[in-house]
Amino acid sequence: MDYAKLDGLIPAVIQDATSNEVLMVGFMNDEALALTRKTGFATFFSRTRNKLWMKGETSGNTLAVQEILVDCDDDTVLLRVTRNGDGNVCHTGDRTCFSRALTAEDQ
Repeated sequence: MDYAKLDGLIPAVIQDATSNEVLMVGFMNDEALALTRKTGFATFFSRTRNKLWMKGETSGNTLAVQEILVDCDDDTVLLRVTRNGDGNVCHTGDRTCFSRALTAEDQ
């Protein structure tokens, strides 16, 4: 994986393996990707907290990884997942982080 473009990180797009709905985007460093592969649960690197975190470690809404796909430039991954817990992925309590349409008023 090419971690050089984003100072040691790669984007990780999270997609529901059944519905194909895009649920969220996070960032991974090499350790987060290795832990994800080892445990089978999506683990990310928090840029604000400067540490690793497993999605759902406190809420129970974990993401069980079914497949990891790598883009053609080796700098982004797509994780196809099964949602556990109540199924809500966004920290706001929504099912997905992508629930608001961009409007003409948005800048």
